[in-house]
Amino acid sequence: MNKKFNNLGLLILRLGFAGMMLTHGIPKLNLLFQSPIKFADPIGFGEVPSLILALIGEVVAPIFIIIGFKTRLATIPVIITMCVAAFVVLAEKPFDVKEKAILFLIGFLAILLMNAGKYSIDGFKNKSV
Repeated sequence: MNKKFNNLGLLILRLGFAGMMLTHGIPKLNLLFQSPIKFADPIGFGEVPSLILALIGEVVAPIFIIIGFKTRLATIPVIITMCVAAFVVLAEKPFDVKEKAILFLIGFLAILLMNAGKYSIDGFKNKSV
């Protein structure tokens, strides 16, 4: 019974955090169609590469996390994106401004450590989850 609730908890964690991350990433998709593309370049890669990396971290990876496919691997771009947001982009801001990025970071670190659980593609493929 406990394992069942753990798997349900992992499902809720994945759906909640990744679903909320999509609300930040999907609006950024429109920026791809602007000319010229205007996006922050916090680590010096350029505006277009920074936007693409942000979209991977805020759209592509969360979709993989929602369905539970390669979940641990998919959390890495999100974790990196949230580290950049909290500790580079918002570094000089007060804690209450960067709190959301840190909360996302904590949630995705938990998913990285615990994996997707039984109710996922990863769990279906690996019956021992």
